[in-house]
Formats: sequence, structure tokens, C-alpha cells
Amino acid sequence: MRTKTIAAAVTAAVVAVALAGCSTGSAGTDAATGTAKDSSSASAVPTGTITVFAAASLQKTFTELGSDYEEAHPGTTVKFSFAGSSDLVTQIQNGAPADVFASADEANMKKLTKADLISGSTPAFATNVLEIAVAPGNPKKITSLDDLTASGLQVVTCAAPVPCGAATEQVERAAGVTLHPVSEEQSVTDVLGKVESGQADAGLVYVTDVEGAGDKVDGVSFDASKRAVNTYPIGVVRGSSNAALAKSFSAYVRSAEGEKVLTTAGFGAP
Repeated sequence: MRTKTIAAAVTAAVVAVALAGCSTGSAGTDAATGTAKDSSSASAVPTGTITVFAAASLQKTFTELGSDYEEAHPGTTVKFSFAGSSDLVTQIQNGAPADVFASADEANMKKLTKADLISGSTPAFATNVLEIAVAPGNPKKITSLDDLTASGLQVVTCAAPVPCGAATEQVERAAGVTLHPVSEEQSVTDVLGKVESGQADAGLVYVTDVEGAGDKVDGVSFDASKRAVNTYPIGVVRGSSNAALAKSFSAYVRSAEGEKVLTTAGFGAP
């Protein structure tokens, strides 16, 4: 009887050791291959909320990307603040609670990197060029940048500190044209809005803005636009309350899924 009891105990011990070995194999090695596993692959995807400060020209695409990201990553919320890149820079410099900054040009991003307000790199994710937005049907028969100098024509552009304003100055120099806008706006969406509402006959906006406006405006391309290609960088704001999620969203914008949305909207590759 004692012999059977000892045998049973030994058997139980052997089984326990074997089970422990299997458990260790699933956590540290693959039981079938004996190769090490990366335990980080099982780590939780970042959750929580982030606020993304993004250039006005990104409003439609980033709103879509934010929705797509939330759907693909349950437990996350992506909030946005859209405005001219220069205005967003000022807000961040003054302590606005942003987690990610996506600029419509590299110059405004550099302002934050030089001030040590961006953590890590600022990779480019898209490019954009200007186009002339006109009323549907182009009633003023505008065909070139030079046509915007015609007497009596109501033209609006972006102010110089805004990326679309800086690009406007570049195309003016490239084409040898001097525009005399009736107003200079703080964001490209404001320029587009004045053309859509009939307050202006024409405005210099991005190709993507004309595309996004649908039948509200028509677009007139011009050769000098190629001389002012805006590159869009993205970065995580230093001091972000959820840096892991901020990095994850930034990576999503630059992923194949993000590229598809941006390309469909008319953005070029970085």
C-alpha cells in the first residue's frame, strides 16, 4: 500500500514538472520549436484620449483617419483642433494641451522642434500644391495665375505666416506675378469659404481643398504651383499626457491605411 502511495506521488510530481515546463514554454519559448517568444507582442494596445492639432487643410482627411483609428483600436478617442499651422504653433508654445501636431509645412514644425516642444522625429506623411478655386462653371474665365491680377477681380489668399500664404508668395515669384488680394486669411479653409459663399471670385487654396469641396467650386491648375510643394510633417508634442497613443496615431497616419485616405483626397506622397 505504501509503495503505491509513493508511486502515485512521484507520478504527480512528474506531471506537475511537465505542466510547469509547458507553461514556461508558452511564456518564454515556443513549446513546438523551442524558440524564444517576444512577450511584448501580447502587450495591450495604448488606450485613452489624445488631442491632435492639425493644419486646416487636413480637416477632412484627419477626421476620417481619426474615426478609422478609433474603430481599429477600441478604447481610444482622437480629438482634433484644426486651424492654420502658424496659429497652432502659437497655441502649443503657449501651453495648449496638444498630443500630436501635424503641420502643412516644415517651417512651422521647425519652430516647435527648435523650442524643444516636439519629442522625437517629425517624419513627412504627405505633400500638397496650390490651385485656383473659382465659382462653379468658372464665370470669370480664369485660366492662369496672371488672370488673378485683372482689375475688379475679387481675389483672396492666405496670410504670409500661414503655409498656404508662404506658398502663394513662392508661386508669385516663380510666375513673375504680383497679386493684390482683397483679404488675407489665417487658414486655407477661410479662403475656400469665401469663394464658396461668393464673397470672392477666386482664391488660392490647395488641390485637396478643391477636391474636398465637391461641386461647390471648380479648380484651375497652373504651372507655377509645382514651384511651391508643401511637405506635411507630423510629431508628438513633448509632455503629451498619452505619448504611447500619440505615437501610435502618428504611425497610423503614415501607414498604408493612412496613405490610402490621403491619396484619395488628392495629397501627394512625401
